[in-house]
Amino acid sequence: MTITQLQYVLAVAEYKNFTLAAEKCFVTQPTLSMQIQKVEEELGILIFDRSKKPIQLTEIGQKIVAQAKKIVNEADRIQDIVEQQKGFIGGEFRLGIIPTVMPTLLPMFLTNFIKKYPKVKLIIEELNTEDIIAKLKNGRLDAAIAATPLHEEKIKEVVLYFEPFVAYIPENHQYFSKKEIEISDLNLDEILLLQDGHCFRDGILNLCKSAHKNDDNHFQLESGSFETLIKLADEGLGITLLPYLHTLDLNEKNQLKLKHFCEPKPAREVSLIYPKSELKIQIIDALRSSIAGVVKGAIVFQNVSIVSPTSKK
Repeated sequence: MTITQLQYVLAVAEYKNFTLAAEKCFVTQPTLSMQIQKVEEELGILIFDRSKKPIQLTEIGQKIVAQAKKIVNEADRIQDIVEQQKGFIGGEFRLGIIPTVMPTLLPMFLTNFIKKYPKVKLIIEELNTEDIIAKLKNGRLDAAIAATPLHEEKIKEVVLYFEPFVAYIPENHQYFSKKEIEISDLNLDEILLLQDGHCFRDGILNLCKSAHKNDDNHFQLESGSFETLIKLADEGLGITLLPYLHTLDLNEKNQLKLKHFCEPKPAREVSLIYPKSELKIQIIDALRSSIAGVVKGAIVFQNVSIVSPTSKK
């Protein structure tokens, strides 16, 4: 039984399809199937129930996959130890980023990081928090950038910055003339939200958890982008809340519609998260340093109150 064979087993367990698993492992489907069959013959058991669609793990197969993950991770750790000893910062690194952070933070650090660490091959995925946690646990990501705290036992969190919430209030709204707004000013019925699945949406719901919904409200609208929410607010359909870094790219006219909260400002905690096994820690440290360097000058707010990124529904 080889590490490669175990990697093939893990791929099929993840994708529940031999053809797709073979594509992800960059081998032919017959090759992958033959190697997994050899493992099953060696052990004298079936790891997969091929009669089901999609393919399912057998009861013993579930236990084998759990152990295979530990073996493959420990094998990766050996190479990682050698690279750390040599001070080498390079190789493939899989990074997940949540959608409400990706478009603003990534352009701030990516170019400089690539220039400084040309031997690192970054593979970046935009994923929601739930998918990030799952991929960190099964070894499909090396690290991620997400809103925290997540309270995941096997995941370590290193805070990168605290990003305040900012209200976007159109000119015809009663609070447009206010210099600052308070949390108590918020009415959940008139706040335009991101679609379910975004942790920033959950943060807003938690921020407004004391608000009461109006059953006479004529519509409920959710969107997948801040740009759409801003346009809808300009049409008089409500207000919205934005993460601070997103407001930096707004035009001068829209900047006038931004209202900051009174202190302590509600904010989200954005962290670099990774498995506690600390594989590829040298690249993780390089990422943390690069991001901290560019964000330090962009976010200067100190007195903030952290809003939970997880749903309390």
